[in-house]
This record gives sequence, C-alpha cells and structure tokens, in this order.
Amino acid sequence: MTIQRFPYEGLGRCEAVVSDGLVYAVGTDPQLDEGILAQTKNTLDELARILRVSGSGKAGLLNATVYLSDIKQKHEMDRVWIDWIGPEEHWPQRACIGVDLDEGCLVEIVVTAKVL
Repeated sequence: MTIQRFPYEGLGRCEAVVSDGLVYAVGTDPQLDEGILAQTKNTLDELARILRVSGSGKAGLLNATVYLSDIKQKHEMDRVWIDWIGPEEHWPQRACIGVDLDEGCLVEIVVTAKVL
C-alpha cells in the first residue's frame, strides 16, 4: 500500500494524506480573517486547493467534520458552506461540533474524499 503525504508548514501533521484511493485532509483559514463568514470562505477555498493537489475535489467528498469555536455561528457558516458545496450530488455526510480552537481560528474542517 502506498501512502502519499502532503507536507504542512506546521509541526506534527500533513495537510493531506492519500492512501488506498482516499484523501484525508484538513483546512483552516491561512489568513485568520475576522468573522465566521470570511474564515469559512477562506477555509473552503484552502480545502478546495488541498483536494485539487491531492487528486480529488468537491465531487469526491465523502465525509466532513466542521469544528466551530462557537457552535452558535453554525447558521452563518452554513450559508457559505451551501454556496461552496454546490449541487446535492456533491453533498458529503457532515457533522458540526463546537470546540476550542487555536487563538483567532473560528473554523476548521476535516474531510475524507475519494481520489477522482
């Protein structure tokens, strides 16, 4: 079995790993812009880039876990998510969880996708 790792500038993790036809990836807002709308958009743009370089895309998404620093902002995050995810046939299984994140980080999204 071949495992391909896509390095991340931070310590202790990769931004994506590809193994056995699946992509495991995580995205956050690289700029840590202000507000959940901006951070969600930037996070999803970053995630789209990571999926593309690892051989997948939105159509390959199987599962997503959205971590929010304030679960009360889920409705705002959803507005950006729905715009980004597109047609229903691209919708992955998804869960949203309220958690403590790094300072300034409002959203982090972890996905599993099929290599396309």
